[in-house]
Amino acid sequence: MIRQAKGKTPRRPPPKKTSNNQKDPVGVYCRVRPLGADDEECCIEVISNTTIQLHAPDGLKANRNGEYKETQYSFKKVFGIKTTQKELFEDVAKPLVEDLIHCKNGLLFTYGVTGSGKTHTMTGSPGQGGLLPRSLDMIFNSIGPYQAKRYVFKPDDKNGMEVQNQIDALLDRQKRDSQSTVPKTPNTRRIDPEFADMISPEDACRADGVDEDSSYSVFVSYIEIYNNYIYDLLEETPFDPIKPKPPQSKILREDQNHNMYVAGCTEVEVKSTEEAFEVFWRGQKKRRIANTQLNRESSRSHSVFIVKLAQAPLDADGDNVLQDKNQVNVSQLCLVDLAGSERTSRTRAEGSRLREAGNINQSLMTLRTCIEVLRENQMCGTNKMVPYRDSKVTHLFKNYFDGEGKVRMVVCVNPKADDYEETLLVMRFAEMTQEVEVARPVDRPICGYTAGRRQRNQAFKDELTRRLEDRGGPVDGEFPTVLNQLLQSFPPLPPCEVSGPNDDVTLPRLIEALEKRHRVRQMMIEEYNKTADMLKSVLQEQDSNILSKENFIHEQRGKLGEKDKMMQNQKNEIDRLEKKSKMLEYKIDILQKTTNIYEEDKRSLQHELESREQRLQREMSEKRRMESRMQGIVTDAKLKWEKECERRVNAKQLEMQNKLWVKDEKLKQLKAIVTEGKTENRQPQRPSREKDKVPPKRSASPSPVPTGPAVRPLHRRSHSAGGERWVDHTPSSNVDLDTVLQPNIPNAIKVNAPNEKALSKCDKYVLTHQEVASDGEIQTKLIKGEVFRTRGGGQAVQFTDIETLKQESPVSSSRKRRSSERRDARGESGPDGEPMDGDWTDVETRCSVALEMRAGSNLGPGYQHHGYTKRRKP
Repeated sequence: MIRQAKGKTPRRPPPKKTSNNQKDPVGVYCRVRPLGADDEECCIEVISNTTIQLHAPDGLKANRNGEYKETQYSFKKVFGIKTTQKELFEDVAKPLVEDLIHCKNGLLFTYGVTGSGKTHTMTGSPGQGGLLPRSLDMIFNSIGPYQAKRYVFKPDDKNGMEVQNQIDALLDRQKRDSQSTVPKTPNTRRIDPEFADMISPEDACRADGVDEDSSYSVFVSYIEIYNNYIYDLLEETPFDPIKPKPPQSKILREDQNHNMYVAGCTEVEVKSTEEAFEVFWRGQKKRRIANTQLNRESSRSHSVFIVKLAQAPLDADGDNVLQDKNQVNVSQLCLVDLAGSERTSRTRAEGSRLREAGNINQSLMTLRTCIEVLRENQMCGTNKMVPYRDSKVTHLFKNYFDGEGKVRMVVCVNPKADDYEETLLVMRFAEMTQEVEVARPVDRPICGYTAGRRQRNQAFKDELTRRLEDRGGPVDGEFPTVLNQLLQSFPPLPPCEVSGPNDDVTLPRLIEALEKRHRVRQMMIEEYNKTADMLKSVLQEQDSNILSKENFIHEQRGKLGEKDKMMQNQKNEIDRLEKKSKMLEYKIDILQKTTNIYEEDKRSLQHELESREQRLQREMSEKRRMESRMQGIVTDAKLKWEKECERRVNAKQLEMQNKLWVKDEKLKQLKAIVTEGKTENRQPQRPSREKDKVPPKRSASPSPVPTGPAVRPLHRRSHSAGGERWVDHTPSSNVDLDTVLQPNIPNAIKVNAPNEKALSKCDKYVLTHQEVASDGEIQTKLIKGEVFRTRGGGQAVQFTDIETLKQESPVSSSRKRRSSERRDARGESGPDGEPMDGDWTDVETRCSVALEMRAGSNLGPGYQHHGYTKRRKP
């Protein structure tokens, strides 16, 4: 019995946002193909199952002076030349197929130089199927028993799926069967031998954990991206052999879940591996024909084979698909064979083909740029805009890098030396790609019905069939449910036991009951035939309505052509606006970079300003501490010097008192000598040295000399004065001391300036030199030397001694002696302290001895400065 669910407007789901913060790196694998010839030079060596090493060719080393060195690159796994297609599929594509069955998306693309084995890795060859046929085979091996009937799932042309009821699906199937142009099940068709028997039965595998309470349908689409245009390889277009029409380019759009898809792309529902691969083969043939007509290489375009898996849970009875669009989960697996990544110089293309090759390289360069920006944003914490829109390839797959599924890349390399430089660029791109992390997709919600519905319903049907077979078997062409209704409507059978050979009651009764059942059966058959005729008429009426609608659709297509022209004009306008938008985005990027530079400079200047302010504050605090410290030092020094000045003033006052006393004593002695008085010597009283006694004030002018007869002043005789002749050099600038203490050298020639005539007559030389001593007194020095003749006939002086005449005040108490304690020349005193008589007590003798006393004499105060100072050693 067909059950039809109530029609309900599907609820628009919110935009998908990845709530899982866990991220997985992009899985990058490397496959090395064998060399074409054994004698070719190899530049790649497989070191381990995760590392390869590149060697620069000998010719390149010679040309570049050994600049290229051996480099190593690591991958998630490295497949050598002996790796089979099955081993590659088990490690790379099988996890993506399992995720597809469990409602998760996946992206797998091959990357490398032309001739590196990308197409062989993706497609394979007879007996060695690649990743694509093995993925299809695993999908149908896993969901084969649980597939829904054809047209139960139907694309809504907006990258979504709708669920049709059984009647609509049956009508679509009848329409498909009635059209001769649509190929039927490929099992009855001959498969192209180029793609036949690609997978051996022993290599078949299936996924675990398939939901048995859901129905599945597989849809495939096949597109080609060439020269940054998207072409549908499964689109049915009339072929004109005279004037072939070039294929129309498709555009990219965004669905309600913000996923990118190709608008208007053909999606074919397939029910087996052979049928899916037959669709792929049909697209390959169309691609080859287009390449031949347009004179282009297939290796210069990107091919994308998209597998969509629609999954919806069964209803509560487990018979039909749940009629709820919100419960339909659509997951897809994109298998991408990228174009060759060699430089345009190696393609040897010219003119328009050179520009097309440049566009292909530009799309690959955009892919590298997107990977670089993603890597920089994740590693450096920046938020730069990823330029997905610069290329159709990156724009189509932007959702995968934003967290809508896993991303896997197989890097195919050719170890020959001619591809070394291109292979080096491929390795660098692969190494950068595996540093990008993609958000892990979240699990899709599942229906809340009881698990095991399909299995229990099937068990019920099997049990019912078994019981009907036990009762005589079902009638041909009738369903078990119809038989059950018939059995319930028939009259019951009478007892069939025959009592004996003469029993004429049981058999006629049984015959009558069977005749009644036969009549009831005939009536029900007639009723069912009437119902079938009526349904047939309804179907014919529906077919006529469909024909009328097709005519209406044809008219609408004419109008649609006009709309297409309008849309083309709008598309041109959109392209112009997109170019303008790209230019503005480029300017915004430049301004953003400039802003970042200025902000960085601003931060550095602010940091420098803060550091300088801190340094200035430290210096100011240090300056204040130094000022307080210096203030304390100045205060201490001021107190110290005030005390020192007070001490020096007191010492100077005492010194001046002693000098005045000495001068008074000298004047008295001179007065006594002049007057030649023989009066008894009186002891002069020194002024008290106590601080509380003030010395008598005396006039600063010298005392007047008493009148009397003139006395010849005594002269000091130098120790060196002998029988030699001296040159007494006394400069005219010397100051006359006006005292009796004058040096006297007898038999000397006095000159103001030395001359040769005076030096030739003498053999000794003395220079009288005056200077101011540290105590302010005039100090006289006698610089003595010997005169000798030179070889040239002149005279030279060699200085041998310096004699110093100095006047000092009596400041040392240890050298002071009172006049009452005078001793004799031998240091002895007379009885009762009276001096002994002799030459020492004579006044004249005492004065002459006082003139010749050396420094350190203890004869009395005031005399020690009139002796000779000890000569210092040099």
